[in-house]
Amino acid sequence: MLKSLNILRGTAAALVLAFPAFADDSPNADTVVATVNGTEITVGQMIAVRGTLNPQYQSLPDDVLFNGILDQLVQQTLLSQSFGGEAPKRIELELANQRLALMAAVVLQEIVETKITDEAVQTAYDARFENFEGGREFNASHILVATEEEAKNITQDIRGGADFAETAREKSTGPSGPGGGELGWFGPGQMVPAFEEAVIALKKGEVSDPVKTQFGWHVITLNDSRLTEAPALEDVRQEIESELQREIIDAEIARLTDKGDVDRSGAEGLDPAVLKDSTILEQ
Repeated sequence: MLKSLNILRGTAAALVLAFPAFADDSPNADTVVATVNGTEITVGQMIAVRGTLNPQYQSLPDDVLFNGILDQLVQQTLLSQSFGGEAPKRIELELANQRLALMAAVVLQEIVETKITDEAVQTAYDARFENFEGGREFNASHILVATEEEAKNITQDIRGGADFAETAREKSTGPSGPGGGELGWFGPGQMVPAFEEAVIALKKGEVSDPVKTQFGWHVITLNDSRLTEAPALEDVRQEIESELQREIIDAEIARLTDKGDVDRSGAEGLDPAVLKDSTILEQ
């Protein structure tokens, strides 16, 4: 098999070299790269195959991808030529469906590319986040100890002027202790309920009474709070473009449906289970 494929590759190269030196050597869709028992394989066919490949294959080196696609088309041509008799009804129907799908996809792609502009995306972004109200986030620090008595003593010391961060480094048993008890920014639902409720009740700079959770006893201080801002356009661009695409496609299909003459009467009375009967394709 490898020997025959190498011969086919050599044949393709020979075809290229056979063109006169004065000819325009710029390939086009009809440029023949190989002939299999009289059936031509063109650059256009190869480009069409490449367009259907997964991105991981499209990123292969050009020469590897070229030879791989050519091998595939040569093999498919040989196999199809070995088929005896007329093409089954199933193949005719599948080809018809593929043609419909491809033509519809081309129409929709042209419409989408025309209408999804930077201006359209910006307008959709502005409309979505015009009245954006972000949730509140909190920045807090805490000191975790084993007993309520310890927590009460620490609360009294800090309210009396002791430095919160230094006290956390000295006495907190939690993983945030070495960092002065800082927890960073967090939003609703990210802390256990009792802890979150205590944080919400605090004003900036205040120190809480001891708070009990399954982890122990906490002394908490609120460093700051803020409302979350609307996401940047670039962070939601893909999502907005996808929504615009769905809206544009739905609108175009609705327009064509209203404008067109669609008669579904032939489907009335048919048993939906008819689609399971593949023997119909053999009739």
